[in-house]
Amino acid sequence: MGMPAAKAQALFQGLRMIDADPAADAVALERITMWALSQYSPIVAVDVPDGIVMDTEGADHLRGGEERMLTSIANRFRAKGLTARVAIADTWGAANACARAINRETVIVPRGETVRAVEKLPISLLRLPEKIVGDLRTLGFKTIGELANTPRAPLTLRFGPEVGRRLDQMFGRTPEPIDPIRTVELVEVNRVFAEPIGAAETINKYVARLVVQLVDELQTRGLGVRRADLIVEKVDGTRQAIRAGTAKPARDVAWLTKLFKDRTEKIEPGFGIEKMTLVAVMAEPLEEAQKSSSLVEDEVIDVTPLIDIFGNRGARVYRVAPVASDVPERSVRRIGAASDPVEASWVNHWRRPVRLLARPEQVDVMALMPDHPPVWIMWRGKRRKVKNADGPERIFGEWWERNSEMAAVRDYFVIEDEGGERLWIFRSGDGVDTETGSHKWFVHGVFA
Repeated sequence: MGMPAAKAQALFQGLRMIDADPAADAVALERITMWALSQYSPIVAVDVPDGIVMDTEGADHLRGGEERMLTSIANRFRAKGLTARVAIADTWGAANACARAINRETVIVPRGETVRAVEKLPISLLRLPEKIVGDLRTLGFKTIGELANTPRAPLTLRFGPEVGRRLDQMFGRTPEPIDPIRTVELVEVNRVFAEPIGAAETINKYVARLVVQLVDELQTRGLGVRRADLIVEKVDGTRQAIRAGTAKPARDVAWLTKLFKDRTEKIEPGFGIEKMTLVAVMAEPLEEAQKSSSLVEDEVIDVTPLIDIFGNRGARVYRVAPVASDVPERSVRRIGAASDPVEASWVNHWRRPVRLLARPEQVDVMALMPDHPPVWIMWRGKRRKVKNADGPERIFGEWWERNSEMAAVRDYFVIEDEGGERLWIFRSGDGVDTETGSHKWFVHGVFA
């Protein structure tokens, strides 16, 4: 930082110099923030100059918990060729500091451990003006812990209230609300209350009214909501949000109201709510369904409401669709539970198990090579004598996927043990040439 370009080029041979473009960086950061709003949390904002901040309380369960959510975020950025540092902490200030100080992709600061996590970090991570940071260093302050353990009055007298405010925000003694990012494309309605509200019945009443307003706006634009956020702003300046999603674009007032009312019990009004906002963060075109003029219509059971209920409880609901591949683990992909029917189908002349293991599990076997099924297998600590078997079914590797599969083969067998359990097992390799595989055996699936 601050090194002259000529000196940098002298130190690093072949260094490539690119002119900074702060305006383009700001636009890109805003675009990433909007993406995070639609994917991870109802309350997301730009954390200048190079970050985003999210309030994930109440939203992380939809992503499998904090650890899985953080790993997913880091992986999504890495897939785009970007490096991200992701941190979760009790406060915005602590998360900001940890994300910029850690030397790994993700960090989770346990609840109540903020002091221990930040006390040794440099004071430059307090988000103070550079002039104040420089003066504090002149006085001998290096870490946040040293500054926090210093009497407040002399600091305030010399530097004003900013040092104390940033310390209080970092340690959670003063709230630091996140002002969510908004664009003109988002459909949003709100209600400001002259007197704060807090009763559950009152909250539900105004939620229903906001849903009606939102649906009217969506209908005007020919849209249906896929993901909506209810944000409540409290008297003490804090915000709380709940999110509801639908498997298909929807404008059903009764159903959307129910989805939110099922979760409004999570709202903690505190000293009262002074504003409620309902925003459609994901909306898609929705045409009015044309009703048939026939007197007798075929009964169609719509399971979309059930999918919505499970999805809003954090369950992962999906369908599986076929993929043109002979390799079993590549022959299927997950699609949305309410996606349109897929025309492709599986074409197999051999039976396939109902349950395919996430990863093939290695087993010990006794078998006559190269073409005979095992006499017995040892799987998950249990020795199973093979009573019946069918196979082998040979599956070749896909050389266009990986060079190592140029000569690879698998020989699959359906076996039945003495207890009647049927397993799908395979031998890696043809049983003769080691170039075709390791000749180890694996269980890959279980039949019903």
